[in-house]
Amino acid sequence: MEKKRCNFSFGKEGKVSSKALLYHDTRWCKPEHRDGELFAMLILEGMQAGVSWDLILEKEENFRKAFDGFDPAIVAGYDEQKTESLMQDKGIIRNRRKIEAAIQNAQAFLKIQAEFGSFDCFIWSFTDGKTVDHHLSDVKDMPAKDELSEKVSAALKKRGFKFVGPTIVYSYLQGIGVINDHWEECEFR
Repeated sequence: MEKKRCNFSFGKEGKVSSKALLYHDTRWCKPEHRDGELFAMLILEGMQAGVSWDLILEKEENFRKAFDGFDPAIVAGYDEQKTESLMQDKGIIRNRRKIEAAIQNAQAFLKIQAEFGSFDCFIWSFTDGKTVDHHLSDVKDMPAKDELSEKVSAALKKRGFKFVGPTIVYSYLQGIGVINDHWEECEFR
């Protein structure tokens, strides 16, 4: 018997890629507290701007390899030569502004770690460490952004982050489990 899933997790003509299905079932809206993964998701969400999440999932392994496993301490030190190398990497999104933002975001990420002890402490402080569960009955009820994502977006921008508008941040908060938008009947909530 097929499991009930969120009705948006299926792509064109009811088809879903195996990577998208695995992401929905095991990672999306699941609380994440490891700083390395919090940074990885921040960069992947920024890279997703203007392209499909399916494309990002298809290229995720390439991104992880190209960006040194998303180690913020390494990414923060990237120079122009590394940027040019990334611009030639066909396995990732080759957008100079996004690549430069990833480097800048790594630098800002490290500053937050130094100030708060971890990025986890910072990002989860906006909800006192609790997941915001919207108990959706249908994905049409899911907003693209909300008051929380606007607040987090403003805080990140103030600290020097790029590609962190309220819509990207809303998706990021879902991706790391700060927001749970699995619909009520989804067996993976």
